[in-house]
Amino acid sequence: MQNSDRSRGRGILYRVYERRLRSGLDEAATPKHVAMIIDGNRRWAKQLGYDTAAHGHRAGAAKVREFLEWCDDLGIQVVTLYLLSSDNLVNRASDELTDLIEIIAELAEELSHYRDWRVQHVGSDQGLPEPLVAALDAAEHRTADKRGLHVNLAVGYGGRTEITDAMRAIVAAHHAEGRSLEDLAERLTPELIGEHLYTGGQPDPDLVIRTSGEQRLSDFMLWQAAHSEFYFVEALGPDLRRVDFLRAIRDYAKRHRRFGG
Repeated sequence: MQNSDRSRGRGILYRVYERRLRSGLDEAATPKHVAMIIDGNRRWAKQLGYDTAAHGHRAGAAKVREFLEWCDDLGIQVVTLYLLSSDNLVNRASDELTDLIEIIAELAEELSHYRDWRVQHVGSDQGLPEPLVAALDAAEHRTADKRGLHVNLAVGYGGRTEITDAMRAIVAAHHAEGRSLEDLAERLTPELIGEHLYTGGQPDPDLVIRTSGEQRLSDFMLWQAAHSEFYFVEALGPDLRRVDFLRAIRDYAKRHRRFGG
């Protein structure tokens, strides 16, 4: 009984703290684009004694849905979620990868029916199984005309590969136009490269959040995050709370962005 009362009291305090954090945020200082690396799913499953990492990945997927709701309710316009890297395709055990691919396909399907969200796959199809590619394509097609929160699913994604693909696309288009190498050198600008990234036409992320206490980018949005702010959370992905998210937004709002200056 005492434990129940203590948990109830703690829940009330958290809700009060959440409301205080939320009311103290300046809407004008809220990031427009948030990128998220939800890390620690496997450790979460191991700590709880589960026999496979799939339990952690499913819990992480459930947290993704919560996180997107938090972002949408706060007026954030674009969220990019790092779900599966191109490195994961070759470094993860086959059983775990099979489970993760199924979970991501289910998540894409679910998000494409939720609110007025637009879902977009940002990444390469290379190395992805056909059912996952089909699920991502279907979600993107189904939500193409929606105007709510823009949700980027970074699947089969690698930052260096993205930049390489952008350069290849630029060179191929230039060659098709029959232009010279010298002309390409004149035309090549950061803006042109940005237009050919997987996220071409979107604003760069203002804030990049990573869970699990790790403080690295892991080949995520290397170009786009050049001037982003970073926030690292100790909680493992499935344990992320709304108060953790609101603290990140509050911290971002207090920073003076220099954009390389």
